[in-house]
Formats: sequence, structure tokens, C-alpha cells
Amino acid sequence: MNKHKNTKIYFFIGFCILSQLIIAQKINWQEGLKIYSAKLEEKHIDLYHKINKQEFKKKTQKILNLSKKGDDYKTIIELMKLTKKIGDGHTAVSLRNLDVHQFPFEFQLIENKWRVVKTPSSKKNILKSTLIKVDGIPISEVASKISETAQFVENKYSKTVRTASYLTISELLYHLDIIKNKKMALFTFLDENNNEFEVQFTALKNTELKQLDYATLEIGVPEIEKPKSPKFNFLWFAPIKNKNAVYINFKSYPSFDQMQNFGDDLVKYIAKNNTKNLVIDLRKNGGGDLYVGVILAYALNLADSVDWKNGVYLLTSNVTFSAGTSNTALFKQLLNAKIVGQPTGSNPTGYQDMGQFNLPNSKLVITYSKRKFKLSDKTTQGIQPDVLIYPKWSNYALGKDDVLAHIINNLMK
Repeated sequence: MNKHKNTKIYFFIGFCILSQLIIAQKINWQEGLKIYSAKLEEKHIDLYHKINKQEFKKKTQKILNLSKKGDDYKTIIELMKLTKKIGDGHTAVSLRNLDVHQFPFEFQLIENKWRVVKTPSSKKNILKSTLIKVDGIPISEVASKISETAQFVENKYSKTVRTASYLTISELLYHLDIIKNKKMALFTFLDENNNEFEVQFTALKNTELKQLDYATLEIGVPEIEKPKSPKFNFLWFAPIKNKNAVYINFKSYPSFDQMQNFGDDLVKYIAKNNTKNLVIDLRKNGGGDLYVGVILAYALNLADSVDWKNGVYLLTSNVTFSAGTSNTALFKQLLNAKIVGQPTGSNPTGYQDMGQFNLPNSKLVITYSKRKFKLSDKTTQGIQPDVLIYPKWSNYALGKDDVLAHIINNLMK
């Protein structure tokens, strides 16, 4: 009996020692950084278009030296900063394979204030409030630190959007010395009456975030209703009430064949109703296959009832990115469309078409640009709208869509 008892004790001790060795084992950054540099040089179409090669090598060596201190997240953060200096929105360090934790809400910078637009229903009282501090640190300082690490940034507009999305990752906040606890922080808000209040949040894994019920601030206009059972939630069309017009919500890309079928259905509807005006909404289009988007333009070209001189409108925002930006540039030319909204988050001329590879041990995914698209004569800070409209918070908080309302009330005949 004692012999079996001792065996169990020795096994338990051995298991604990082995577990500690596994935990103590660090990422082999020397191998990882070697692959990082070599693969980017091999696969990126023009790696040194913005950063000097000597500077890139020097900073990579500094990151290797930092990694020897044993803080893997500090190393990852410095790698993110270096990758951002490469200077295009498709070359980045992706954290999607890491078990990161996030605080369960979303922000949008509206009228220079970080507004809460999504939160768990249990914390619905913070919806529409303004974030002003994180663990006592002013949001301006927090956003500045986060923006240095935010990935997939191509211009000043996507910088703001990406900063908002990275602002809730607890590991970044902790290792940037913003929060004191790895998975918990105290957030300070201003309510709609400018009263200050604090809420403590725990950061959650992605699987836990998906299980929550959320309160979300959505905007729209009464003239447009989403179909009850659209074939795609990210691609659908609907009539605009009291106007001879069709609204096309184009958030993402289906397959080539599916877009052909969608285009056929859309053109049949336009012909049946003798539709004059088109509104193509790309404000939440984060990218995909631009050539699939061209299929939509090809289909629409067959719609003879459309007012091709003055009746086509494209809606863009700072979230219009990658293929969404490319299709905006192409639709403006092919469909003679007027662009309304905010500048796009990526540039019509720049490095695109994303590839990727994994680094060993660290689970990091490194993305890179394979092509350069030239859809404008020069590199610009996004596509600038013909009619620039930023949402007013007083309307946004009530769920009113300023951009769509402007088109319906002022531009359409």
C-alpha cells in the first residue's frame, strides 16, 4: 500500500516539475525572427518601400536582444511596432492564433470622443457614454500608446479604426503599462449628462465573448428596411421608400458565382421597377476579392433604367478598406458614381493582396502584401468623398444615419 502511495507522490512531483519546465520554456525568438526577416524579404513585393533595409535589420536585432529578457509579450509588441513601420495595411503581425483576452465592448471615435457603441446587455448603462480613462490614465495617452502597435494601418483614417479595435486587448494594455492587472481594469466614463462614473471589467477569451448578449447602437433611416431573410447578411438590396431607388448593402464578398446570381437578381428587380437611383453602401466593407466586386459593376451596367449621369451614389467610411477601397475607385469610374461619406481607410494606390506565414513557437501569423495596385495617379490618404459627411453624435446616439438621410433628402430627385 505504501509503495503505491509513494509512487503516486513521486509521479505527482515529477508532473509538477515537468509542468514548470514547460511553462518556463520561452519562445525561440532567434529562429522566429530569422524566418520573419527572410520570409518578408522573399515574399513581400517591395519590403523596403518605406523603411530602410539597414534600419529594419537593426531593429530586428534589437528585438532579438529584448527577447532574451524573457518577456514574450514585450517582444511581440516591439515586433508589431517594427512591422507597422513597413508602411502598408496588409503587412502586419496578426494575434488571431494567440489566446488574447478582450474587454467586452466596442468604441468609435465620433466628434473626437471615444463613444461606446457596443456593450454587454448587463452593462447597458455605458452604451452611448464616453470613455475618458483606463486605470486612471487619460484616454488620449492610452490611444497614443495603442496606436503605435495597432496593425493593418494604411493611413490616418484606418489608424483611428484599428486603434479602437486594439484598445480592448488586455495583454496589450498590460504590457504597455496602462493597466495594473493582466485581465482586469477600471474604466472611467462620462454619461450623456457629463457625469463621471467608473466600471470594473474583466477581459474575456474570444469563446466567452461570443456567448454574451450585447446591446449595440445601430444607425439607419426609416426609408430602408433590411429583407427578413436575405441570402447573405453581408450583401443584400432593398427599395428606398418614396424614392425611385434601390439601396445595396455591400459589407463583404460572396463567391464569384454567388455574386453573379446576386447581380442577376438585382438587375431583374431594377428592370421590373424601372429604378432610377442606386445607393451602394461600402461603409463597412473591410475587404475581400475586388474582382468579385467588379462582377457587381458588370451586372449593374445592364440596368438601362438607371440615371447613369446623376443617379449612382457610393457610401464610404474610414472602415472601407482593401478591396472595398479598390471597388470604390473602380465603381466611381465604371458607374460614374458620386462618393458620399468619409475618406476610406486604405489607399486606392498602394500595396495589397495579402499573403501570410506562421512563425514557429510563438503562434504569430505574419501577413504581407503580394501586389501593388495603382487605381489613382498618385498615393493619397484614402479616397476623398465628393460629399464629405461626418456623423453628428446627437443624431448617431438616436440611431439616425446622417449620410443616408443626406442622400435621400438632398441629392436624390
